[in-house]
Amino acid sequence: MKQNVKVGLVQMSCTAAKEENLAKAISKVREAAEKGAEIVCLQELFTSLYFCDVEDYDNFLLAESIPGPSTASLSEVAKELNVVIIASLFEKRTQGLYHNTTAVIDADGSYLGKYRKMHIPDDPGYYEKFYFTPGDMGYKVFKTRYATIGVLICWDQWYPEAARITSLMGAEILFFPTAIGWASSQDVGTNTEQYNAWQTIQRSHAVANGVHVVSVNRVGDEGPMKFWGGSFVANPFGTVLYQASHQDEEIHVEDIDLSKSDRYRTHWPFLRDRRIDSYGPITKRYIDED
Repeated sequence: MKQNVKVGLVQMSCTAAKEENLAKAISKVREAAEKGAEIVCLQELFTSLYFCDVEDYDNFLLAESIPGPSTASLSEVAKELNVVIIASLFEKRTQGLYHNTTAVIDADGSYLGKYRKMHIPDDPGYYEKFYFTPGDMGYKVFKTRYATIGVLICWDQWYPEAARITSLMGAEILFFPTAIGWASSQDVGTNTEQYNAWQTIQRSHAVANGVHVVSVNRVGDEGPMKFWGGSFVANPFGTVLYQASHQDEEIHVEDIDLSKSDRYRTHWPFLRDRRIDSYGPITKRYIDED
């Protein structure tokens, strides 16, 4: 694999028109490729508005098969531009069974596979349990032309176990397609605290695992929600190499040096010193005294 990889982040706003969003995303993938991107990550559920703010059966009509129409269109673009595309979509697996899923398309246009979101939230404005069955494929890595990558999705980013397992499977970069924002009624202090927590937990995944982390969030006002953007790249010691604004659409390409992982893992050998013999209790929901 290459030591230096150019990673493209597409932070954009969406509308209610699915085909319009797909066309916009493809246009931005092209722009990222023109800037030299070799791997391009799109945000979570980029072909629609974030529909999980309400429980509405009509929204199931937005789902599609994977592979399917959207991956077919993106595969053509990936092959033409020689770029890897990470595409987060609403998957219809069969009648009555749906997933929040990310497809990975290699630089030759081939479909490498998919990852189904494992952790499904259910909070005010994020009623995802109404729509999505938790992933049943486990954690995944994808050996693309340019790097071996791991993909986790939004709520997954709060769980160190998910990042750890994906890293232990050989991921050189962790990608997090995301859709998270602020309630319009919140004060600035709360907003700042929430964003800082979101970024900090992901930077900690970079540190603990010695890998680059790339998090791509949507932006824009959708009903009572202001999606906070703030997409970023962190190096294997958690240093923020790039951070997008909270309100603007942005396309950024970051040159990542994969050899940094070996340097940081050697000087701060967290993987060496793991006491795997002591971690059995982590599989319990809660460790009660009795």
